[in-house]
Amino acid sequence: MASSRSISRLGFLTGAVGAGLTVGGAGLLAACGGSSSSTGASAAGTSGGAVKGALKVLVMKQAGYSDVHVKAMSDAFTAANPGVSVTVDSVAYEALHDKIVASAPAGSYDVVLVDVIWPAEFASKGLIADLTDRVPAAWKTDVLPGALASAQYQGKYYGVPWLLDTKYFFTNTAMLKKAGVDPASLTSWDGVLTAAKALKDKKVVQYPLLWSWSQAEALICDYALLTACFGGKLVDDAGKPAWTSGGAVTALQWMKSTLDTGLSDKASLESLEDDVRKSFVAGSTAMALNWTYMYASAMDKTASKVAADVAIQPVPGGPGGRISTNGSMALAVAAGSKNPDAAWAYVQSLSSKGIQEKYVTDSLPIWKASYDDATVKASAPAVVDAAKVQLAAMVNRPQVAKYNKVSAILQVELQNALLGKKDPQAALNDAASKAADA
Repeated sequence: MASSRSISRLGFLTGAVGAGLTVGGAGLLAACGGSSSSTGASAAGTSGGAVKGALKVLVMKQAGYSDVHVKAMSDAFTAANPGVSVTVDSVAYEALHDKIVASAPAGSYDVVLVDVIWPAEFASKGLIADLTDRVPAAWKTDVLPGALASAQYQGKYYGVPWLLDTKYFFTNTAMLKKAGVDPASLTSWDGVLTAAKALKDKKVVQYPLLWSWSQAEALICDYALLTACFGGKLVDDAGKPAWTSGGAVTALQWMKSTLDTGLSDKASLESLEDDVRKSFVAGSTAMALNWTYMYASAMDKTASKVAADVAIQPVPGGPGGRISTNGSMALAVAAGSKNPDAAWAYVQSLSSKGIQEKYVTDSLPIWKASYDDATVKASAPAVVDAAKVQLAAMVNRPQVAKYNKVSAILQVELQNALLGKKDPQAALNDAASKAADA
């Protein structure tokens, strides 16, 4: 997720280790059988024969699924498919997009890892394959819907979700108790404002809320979330700006009002997600949005001042529901792959229920049933309970081919409104006009 991606991938493995939340042993679960459960079972191509050939795979060198675990997954696949060899290259997130684009003409890779904001660009440029006809019908009910949509563009599937992340709402329970706030009231954004006012009025904390509203992709993540909660859309079905009316305007007005009333710290306008994390774990912020990784950091007794007072829950809601931002990444088959059947078999294997449950301390599974499994729950009960709800209710940022340009334009105008340089409606109108010419 642009500037936020390297942060959002830090948590479930590295943070969970620090917080003592990992599950010991070689893995959580053995293969459960069946195509969605296989940990590396042999696969057949569309012709009906066993897949063969050499595969080159490009993924991200970050946390999430570690290089060691990706190799183990690949080894399990090749052991079950002796006619296939797999070579995995990993690069930093910041280099991933450009390497996919640069390598496409030569057909250098068969499988590539795609951020949730890239399918529109890559699909429209013909860089990744349409997998719609390959995706089993059962996945539409077996896979979390928000996850499955992470590589969807114009109603077609261009990848399979693999690394899941979304934003959650974090609270300092000791602060809430001191202010007399009932945590059950925090299911709505109206409830959050009421709680923030109580925290401020009773001088529990000067600024109850801190956000990642710096002029960066982090701002778009929060704005997309709030727009969805308030019942709005950022773009219409044709990919044109829809942020000039309805819930999108309400969301920005709401954001500005929290700054004007002193319920949100004005430092939000210069903060990214890790700034929010640092403030929360230091006990300086009572309530905040952030990616999964903040939970493990906040629970780390060696570094956090609030380890005994942390709660994680699905985001509060509004007229549109309790909708969070999709921060996932998907495995896609490169359009230039010389072995598309083997590439698809590999993608199926790495995204299978058995593999994902085995490496749950790296990333949460895409499969609905996994969240009812006792062993998966044991990896981090509070996170799994929140994820079961939130990963099924996520919104994508605008699925437009020129996303990076549109995002940059919107970031500038959102900041103009939040800084008081423009009225929210005027800022959004200007953003729409500029986006039309992008």
